[in-house]
Amino acid sequence: MQTSLQIPVNLYILLSAVLFSIGVFGVLLRRNAIIIFMCVELMLNAVNLLLVAFSTYLGDADGQVFVFFIMAVAAAEVAVGLAILAMIYRNTGSVDIEVLNKLKN
Repeated sequence: MQTSLQIPVNLYILLSAVLFSIGVFGVLLRRNAIIIFMCVELMLNAVNLLLVAFSTYLGDADGQVFVFFIMAVAAAEVAVGLAILAMIYRNTGSVDIEVLNKLKN
């Protein structure tokens, strides 16, 4: 006896939209740079979830390959971004984005 539990694509779209919205609101409303990075990662993972869902639904592996590319870019972004934030924290004692406005002058 084979049981197949199929989750409809609509639920993946809904979950991805919710995660992406949380990420957008986090980027727009928070002032801590680390939390903003986490919200960007949340948005990227929402897109990854949608790519994998549609890739599986359509039976095409291109979306899953693209997810690996996005994950590699996100890992590089985190490595460089956290290094920059660590240096900013070392020099200013804060990761508040208002403090980062000092870099303009």
